[in-house]
Amino acid sequence: MTGLESSEQLSSSSGDFANEILSMAGAGQDLHVGAIDIGTNSTHLLIAKVDPVLHTFSIDLAEKSTTRLGELDPDSGELTEVAMNRVLETLKRFKELADSYQVKQLVTAATSAVREAPNGRDFLDKIKNLLLLNVDLVSGAEEARLIYLGVLSGMQFADRPHYLLDIGGGSTELILADSRDARALTSTRVGAVRLKRDFMKDEPISSQRREFLQTFIQGSLEPAIDKVTRRINVGEEPLMVATSGTAMSIGALVAMEEASPPLKLHGFRVSKKQVDKVLEKLLIMSPQQRRKLSPLSERRAEIIVSGALILQTTMQMLSIDEIVLSERALREGLLVDWMLRHGLLEDRFSFQSSIRQRTVIHQAQRFAVNRPRAERVSGFALSFYDKTYGLLHKDTGTGRDLLWAAAMLHTCGQHINLGSYHKHSWYLIRHGELLGYSQAEHLMVAAIARYHRRGLPKKRHEAWQFLTDKERQVVSEMSLILRLAASLDRRPEPVIDEIKIRIDSKKIICKLMPNTQECGINLEQWSLNNCAPLVKELTGADLQVVIER
Repeated sequence: MTGLESSEQLSSSSGDFANEILSMAGAGQDLHVGAIDIGTNSTHLLIAKVDPVLHTFSIDLAEKSTTRLGELDPDSGELTEVAMNRVLETLKRFKELADSYQVKQLVTAATSAVREAPNGRDFLDKIKNLLLLNVDLVSGAEEARLIYLGVLSGMQFADRPHYLLDIGGGSTELILADSRDARALTSTRVGAVRLKRDFMKDEPISSQRREFLQTFIQGSLEPAIDKVTRRINVGEEPLMVATSGTAMSIGALVAMEEASPPLKLHGFRVSKKQVDKVLEKLLIMSPQQRRKLSPLSERRAEIIVSGALILQTTMQMLSIDEIVLSERALREGLLVDWMLRHGLLEDRFSFQSSIRQRTVIHQAQRFAVNRPRAERVSGFALSFYDKTYGLLHKDTGTGRDLLWAAAMLHTCGQHINLGSYHKHSWYLIRHGELLGYSQAEHLMVAAIARYHRRGLPKKRHEAWQFLTDKERQVVSEMSLILRLAASLDRRPEPVIDEIKIRIDSKKIICKLMPNTQECGINLEQWSLNNCAPLVKELTGADLQVVIER
């Protein structure tokens, strides 16, 4: 494997890639991995050198371009051609930089602006077609989790819980976390660019406008504040860590007044009084005057007041007297998450390495899924997956984890209605919280559960319309496998000890082994045989089911 490869290509050959990592480590070669964050205000590139032996990484390059993707069409709310072209030019340049560093993997994510724009998915397709980059569209909760991982990679939390605050262009993420896990993840649709665009046409703003903005921010943040404060244990006093352009710019303005300015802002402490003082100065300045402040770029000068108001209001609502600045956030979180997936991080990150499994199990518990039965079905499904490559599916790795998640959650709709529970399962999974999965993967898990029974996908189905052609292929194959596995789940108690699957040309021979010699499993044989016509229709393969004692 040489040069730059997409995340999809690499995840589909994770075994080969793991072997290559070990080979490179043995030869003493550097492994470079890149992360790109397509945000509302800026697009960032991070290139890190990963040490597979020490399980660490170091930053070799950090680049930023103010692409202003959040400057939406005022009538349609869509991403504009001008803004999208700025991002495309930036991504092209970033990709060339990554090539020059011989980056093996480029992990790319898009956040608030793309997530909310009606043409956001079309823009990601355009990036893929023009630049061969696969961009993950992350949910608000997943964005918050990645921020947590990024901050944790650069700070020791010790035994004290921390509030993590990331004020972006289109959203604000507030997290309550400790060194082991994130206790609460929130994402609120209030950000520096959004606030400026919607409510700050004229500057300097009046005192009445300031009061309105503070009230609006407070109302927007109240659900998030309530969620994090409810997760604080008696006697705990969380420390607040602030990251993102707004926090770092405020910190730079404060540091400029220090007798001995810090050499770097990471770890720099800023008091509430200092935030208030800086904000009072900024409020009476015009945008032209703010541009003359050396710590502020031209674009940051336009949105610093709105961002500072969000910071000040959040500190007031949480009764925070001081913040600690973190230079690490979402971009580093993308790197950490990638390393976790490839077994390259240990110690304090080990708990997060199982985030996908834990979030699925949490949702199963939430919707009263019968876990023993779900685990039996998932076991059957993975057996079919592992033994039928080339006949039931041509997936090379990405679908297996999605199949497991869908199998664990496929009956969650029974929580609402037994008759058409697969439709309700789709809705519950679709609108639930699946951390560790991209938005596209989240939709695919929901769709696999949706189509494991009854009719096949139709163009008019909302679950089908959300998917690209390639995603539909994975969903079709995985949902067929789940259909076979679920057909063996006919009784409350287990009666099948094992299934043996053998491929003979275009024939799939499935041997069912009962728990005991006396146990009758003719019902399960009949149920699986009923799937044979559909298997023949979709794959051309013959399904033969026999009972082996």
